[in-house]
Amino acid sequence: MKGLWLESSKIRFRDDLEKPIPRKDEALVKVRMAGICRTDLELLKGYYPFTGVIGHEFVGEIVDAPSSRDRIGERVVGEINAVCGQCRFCRNGLTNHCSNRTVLGIVSRNGAFAEFLTLPLANLIRVPEEIPDEKAVFAEPLAAALQILEQVHIRPQDRILLVGAGKLGLLIAMVIHRSAARLTVLARYDFQAEKLGALGIETVLARDRLTEPFDVVIDASGSPEGFDTALKWVRPCGKLVLKSTYRGSTPVDLAHLVVNEIELIGSRCGPFRPAIRLLGNDEVDPSILIDRRLPLKEGVEALQAASKSKGKILIDIRN
Repeated sequence: MKGLWLESSKIRFRDDLEKPIPRKDEALVKVRMAGICRTDLELLKGYYPFTGVIGHEFVGEIVDAPSSRDRIGERVVGEINAVCGQCRFCRNGLTNHCSNRTVLGIVSRNGAFAEFLTLPLANLIRVPEEIPDEKAVFAEPLAAALQILEQVHIRPQDRILLVGAGKLGLLIAMVIHRSAARLTVLARYDFQAEKLGALGIETVLARDRLTEPFDVVIDASGSPEGFDTALKWVRPCGKLVLKSTYRGSTPVDLAHLVVNEIELIGSRCGPFRPAIRLLGNDEVDPSILIDRRLPLKEGVEALQAASKSKGKILIDIRN
């Protein structure tokens, strides 16, 4: 099959990759469309020592399922953590932290920037007909945005600051805005402020000054500088939610965290079914983030474009 292969921090297009064979509890999925996110770009920089096909945001069609032939033909999205179900984390409901997990396109499992992938059937969720591929491909990052509401109880009177208005940041802003909390987004660029303003979301440009600390601060900046800004503006006894992943270590003023009794919350993958419901009900429209669609054979160029693009770059594998 054709796909994008990462090895020694170098990505290349290959047409000689071995087509995966699903195990008994898995399905073979023909990928229709995949999205490029910051984690993919960080993998190119050595964020995690992965060799194989990258990519984890996708929509596709089940074309083989040895133990569930009735599911063949389903259009699906997929939760990216394939888990053992036996370790103590799995037994305690913390499956995303399974000791033996593989992670699509990130840890020990080839990903979505190829014609085919495999995932456990339990990970694959059917996409209703009314949701087009261009929206369904956002299910994974939208679920990651929803995870914040799973972890933090946000009250209507809370003041929320979101640092970062990139692709994930914009999805987080849409999700938090629905909660009726008082949300302010700290954006870097005018075009980000314009998109948020069109959605009725209050935006402050990075060059402007904030005046008061916030109850909950979310860092989706993707940079150590963004983390510093987020830490600066969380109030004493407030919550700081971290959504960014990037290579390397970040110095942290631990005394500030301790003295101000700040609760630090790491946030990663989230619930897919609520994400699909939001997409199906048109409560969130992520398609406004799309910049370009490129075919798989131009995948290397797509990744290069994604590192510079103001919007989302999609890899279209349908033709």
